[in-house]
Amino acid sequence: MLLNRIVCKSLAWNLLPAALLCCFLLGGCESAERSKPSRPAPEVAVVTVQPQEVVLTTELPGRTSAFRIAEIRPQVSGLIQKRMFTEGSEVKSGQVLYQIDPAPFQAALDNANAALGRAEASLSAMWSRARRFEKLLAVKAVSKQDYEDAAAALKQTEADIEYWKAMVRTAGINLEYTRIKASIPGRIGKSSVTDGALVAAYQPVALATIQRMDPMYVDVSQSTTEVLRLRRRLEEGHLDQDGTNQKKVRLILDDSTAYPFEGTLQFRDVTVDPTTGSVILRVVFPNPNGVLLPGMFIRALVEEGVNPQAILVPQQAVSRDPKGNPVALIVDAEEKVQQRMLTLDRAIGNTWLVSTGLAPGDRLIVEGMQKVRPGAFVKVVPFATGSEKNSGERKNAAPLPAKSN
Repeated sequence: MLLNRIVCKSLAWNLLPAALLCCFLLGGCESAERSKPSRPAPEVAVVTVQPQEVVLTTELPGRTSAFRIAEIRPQVSGLIQKRMFTEGSEVKSGQVLYQIDPAPFQAALDNANAALGRAEASLSAMWSRARRFEKLLAVKAVSKQDYEDAAAALKQTEADIEYWKAMVRTAGINLEYTRIKASIPGRIGKSSVTDGALVAAYQPVALATIQRMDPMYVDVSQSTTEVLRLRRRLEEGHLDQDGTNQKKVRLILDDSTAYPFEGTLQFRDVTVDPTTGSVILRVVFPNPNGVLLPGMFIRALVEEGVNPQAILVPQQAVSRDPKGNPVALIVDAEEKVQQRMLTLDRAIGNTWLVSTGLAPGDRLIVEGMQKVRPGAFVKVVPFATGSEKNSGERKNAAPLPAKSN
């Protein structure tokens, strides 16, 4: 019994340092835990959503076509004596382009003139004979039949004169048609015939084609879906239209450069093309430098109207959920993150035009979205542009500039 007490006291004294060491270590851990600072809220950069006036445009594909086109065809048959123009040059209205051999037409004109002269020469004799028979009939010196024959011969001679006058005019017209002239001013293309070729009056194949290219037509196609959408937005009051500006159209060439002149919308066709489901819009553009050529592919920027309460947000502030729907994160009044589902209208420059999902005054997160989740508390700082970041300054983001496609 005494031995057991001695052993227990010995073990107690041996375990006392270990117990003290454990207490010291536990106390140190609790002190370190109490001194460890709490994790700060993540910092995000935001812009305040503000509505602004934006001019909305639609980019439509189209092709150019000449303002006026004249296909040159002969109006009389004959041999081409000479081509009197340079292919690809500018021609004036009334300029002679081809010369058809005029000899047979000159002969026809001379023949008609001679026949007219013969008829006019016999007119005086026929008139005198009819007058003389009329006097003789009064005294019954000639029969009534003789007088009627003389009067009929006079009328026939007068009719022959009118006939040959018409033949002279016809022969003169045909002779003039041997000089084939340009009906409109413009640039003439290649000739389909050479000197010595036989041509027929009103043949189906044109000798050449003249195109007037200043001004120039631009025909663009607009889908019926776009037409109905635009009409619905106008009826709902989302767009304001200005009749003057509504007819102004800008042009982007095939090499993505902007055409320096504005065009004027002439009309929108009322017939839908059943193969494409679109209607044609015709625009007239000045073309003083000859940049536009017939058949060029272009893109036209047609003004739809003005949205006085448009909401534009940076594209980097909009992401997509797993289903591909556009979403954005905002900071509420309690400095907590909330997620908003958006409806996007179109891209305008480096911004999105938002139809629904955001309201004026919302604080939209532009930077720091990867560090936060909906419901988390955050620290808000104003979003700075690239130039402001480089200078180390942060300022409140100004309203985004009104840009259009």
